[in-house]
Amino acid sequence: MSATRWNLVVSQSTKIAVRRFLASQGGGRRGDVSRFVEEAVRIRILELTVAQAKAANADVEPHVLNAAIDEALASTKDSSKN
Repeated sequence: MSATRWNLVVSQSTKIAVRRFLASQGGGRRGDVSRFVEEAVRIRILELTVAQAKAANADVEPHVLNAAIDEALASTKDSSKN
């Protein structure tokens, strides 16, 4: 995987909290903060994507939504057999 360098500005209290947390987990090694930030960003993107999908489908009847999900899953299973 290719890496990209980011320069981030966070509050002193956030920096201390992250470093204390990592140290309590046996961390504190080189790259631990980067891995922590990357995981946090991925989780936040997933949370926002889920919220966006929920909002977009708020007016859809549950049985219609479940049928669409079942159809998509069946289609995925069928295409993976090929």
